[in-house]
Amino acid sequence: MLRKKVPTLGHEGSKIHCSRAFIAFAVLTILALLAVGSTLAANAAAEPSYGVIGSIFNYFAQNPFAYLFLALALGYPLGRITVGGINLGTTAGTLVVGIAIALVSSAGFGITYEIPGLVQDIFLMMFMYALGMRVGPQFFSGLARGGLDFLVIGIIVAVANFVIVFFGCKLIGMDPGYAAGIISGSYTITAVMGVAQSAISSGAFTPPEGMTADVVGANMAAGYAISYVLSSIFIILLIKYLPGMFGRDPVAEAKAAEASFDSGEDGGALPGTAGASILGFTGKQIRSYKVEHEELVGQSINDLFHKYPHAAILMVVRGDEVIEAKENPTLQMGDIIGIMGQYGALISKGTELVGTEVDEPRARQVDITVADVVMGKKEYAGKTLEELGREIGFGVHLKSLFRAGVAIPHKPNTVVEKGDVLRLAGPTWCVERAAEGLNAVPIVESAYTEVRFMAVALTVGYIIGHASVTLGGIPFALGTSAGCMLMGILASWLRTRNPNLGGPTSEGARSFLNDIGLSLFVAVLAASVGPKILTSFKGTVVIWIAILGLMGALLPPFIAWLYGYYVRKMNPVILAGACAGGRNSTPGLNGIQDSSKSAIAAVGYPVPYAVTSALVLILGYIAMVFS
Repeated sequence: MLRKKVPTLGHEGSKIHCSRAFIAFAVLTILALLAVGSTLAANAAAEPSYGVIGSIFNYFAQNPFAYLFLALALGYPLGRITVGGINLGTTAGTLVVGIAIALVSSAGFGITYEIPGLVQDIFLMMFMYALGMRVGPQFFSGLARGGLDFLVIGIIVAVANFVIVFFGCKLIGMDPGYAAGIISGSYTITAVMGVAQSAISSGAFTPPEGMTADVVGANMAAGYAISYVLSSIFIILLIKYLPGMFGRDPVAEAKAAEASFDSGEDGGALPGTAGASILGFTGKQIRSYKVEHEELVGQSINDLFHKYPHAAILMVVRGDEVIEAKENPTLQMGDIIGIMGQYGALISKGTELVGTEVDEPRARQVDITVADVVMGKKEYAGKTLEELGREIGFGVHLKSLFRAGVAIPHKPNTVVEKGDVLRLAGPTWCVERAAEGLNAVPIVESAYTEVRFMAVALTVGYIIGHASVTLGGIPFALGTSAGCMLMGILASWLRTRNPNLGGPTSEGARSFLNDIGLSLFVAVLAASVGPKILTSFKGTVVIWIAILGLMGALLPPFIAWLYGYYVRKMNPVILAGACAGGRNSTPGLNGIQDSSKSAIAAVGYPVPYAVTSALVLILGYIAMVFS
């Protein structure tokens, strides 16, 4: 029933192999392209001046989807190459490759790429809907109860970032587009460029005389690229060392934060992804004992569970008869029972409480199911896991607890919220009964996604976002991408109330929409802005982008830290996790978890993350409209 851990390659070795694999892949790709280019050049009598390399770029111009797929194929492995613990990320890697291809094509051969805006819009809307689905449950939960401090921290970070970058650009006199790009890069949220682009296409922003929309887009890309790289590096260092800067030991503070909890397993594959249903390691076992104590006779299995909630009787063997616990039989003297519980407790207390341990396979042959269950019953929101286990935990073992796509420590005193995902292991009927008690259905690995519901939600989101009102002569529209995100938030929130609403949408499907949508959007963006990006790096503009990008990335979470540390007296490690969430920096969260040697910082991450994921898009849109 238990699996042994497979030895894995060391961290440094992984990086080396990853780098070598990318180099080999890139070389093979270049050779293939050269071969294609040679063929095209030989057969293209009308365009002899291009040569081999030029013919390759011309092929991409004539077949833009080949360009898009190549940008992803090279950008994804490039973004995963780690140097000094830092990497670009797959989205930024795709943007860099796309800009490089478009820039070389234009500067070297006069070839430009024209990709219909419809392509860009479709991918962006898919991404925004997927993003909304991820943050939706915790967005409302954080607003409703228990997360006021985390909510305030998220607002502080988002608003401070906007004030620093927007008014900094105004004070310096930077051209339109830079502010939105720096906000996007300093926050490492590429989607900000998407809503800023929506402001341009909707007419909410009109480029000034003598400036085209493409130039504004190039300014955005330049601001994004520089600030993204700098903020990605330095935010990790800031979050990691924040407690130490104020004389606090992160390891000790993490232990203090865990003092009100207990130990437990954390993590595992995200809900709906490959490996989510693997049992893996568990401290619970099923052992068989002969009933020899008179006080057990005449008591039902349910009654005994209420007395001993950490030991569930799953099977009763009575002579030739095998009775499942779901029938709730009453125990008789001499019955052989299969009990699931903590290994240590069964060994030390089993004989004392039940009777002699016996070798009876029939009492231990229980098929174990692993499933994810969404907590959708509002009556249980605010209860601790221990309280929840006493009510609906018969025969199940809690393996992991996820909140907004992040695994958090699941201790007896951990408070559960609506939208949390509990990974339960136990007999199928026990898991199903627990899910029913939570007003949910067990979610197992599945490749099926209900497309009909998603299509309806995207349609409504598009219509809402497309609607425009004019204020003071300036047309305002929510933007189709933001409308789709709001529908994603609403849809995911509704599914916490009724898990069957809209059918299943696996985490794998949502993650695919998220990744492919955003990456292809930036690839299309790169094609249009690549040839013009060099014009954005004029004079001292690079220096100002770097300064504003670093200030926008680092000062807001530092200000939020001061509020949480001095005003609210929050635990430094949990506070650092909240600041990482406010900055939407998962690497920053990993940094404080590494320095504290604990996962407890994740408790503060989801609510600021959910709030700022929506708020920063609104502020980025405003920055573009008024730039």
